[in-house]
Amino acid sequence: MRQRNVKNKKEIIENSKYFIPNPSDYYGCWNKVFKNNNPIYIEIGMGKGKFIIENALKYPNINFIGIEKFDSILALALKKIPDGIDNLKMIRLDAINIQEVFNKEIDKIYLNFSDPWPKKRHEKRRLTSLVFLKKYDDVFKNDKKIEMKTDNKYLFCYSIKSFNNYGYYIDYLTFDLHNEENILNITTEYEEKFTKLNNPIYKITVSKCKK
Repeated sequence: MRQRNVKNKKEIIENSKYFIPNPSDYYGCWNKVFKNNNPIYIEIGMGKGKFIIENALKYPNINFIGIEKFDSILALALKKIPDGIDNLKMIRLDAINIQEVFNKEIDKIYLNFSDPWPKKRHEKRRLTSLVFLKKYDDVFKNDKKIEMKTDNKYLFCYSIKSFNNYGYYIDYLTFDLHNEENILNITTEYEEKFTKLNNPIYKITVSKCKK
């Protein structure tokens, strides 16, 4: 999807106290950024930031890091953050390089409405492919937990198989999240858009205990 250019995006990013310009400098010591030892959750491909910002506000005892590789989208997300949030940071990063930034310190990964990369030759680019699941092994602290939402049924079914083949256990799965009863769900911008179009939202939560 083509993203519109954001005026003054460079200034917005560089002047935000929530933006970490050189994330690899904190490899293995992100607890020093937050000045505590609380759990750290990351969202890979955070989009315009609604999901991770609302999570940070709701769960002050968890540290959140939003990851985005496009400057225009990152700038839009940074502009949304209200003052006074101490448990949220954002970084510019292509997920393929995630092992260069985190080292055995992440407690949960969120994958929300990731690019499905539908062509077979692009399989390795999917964030739930074997390539990325191996990378996540190096960033998780102890037990591994991944939470995924998508509107793409093919990617969802592919991911279920990929998680299972890699030894993850399914803790929660639904093919129609918004018709579930008593759900605790913070939405993303894409999620709200697709829901208005009556598209079902698929969700899976998986885990793997440390050996």
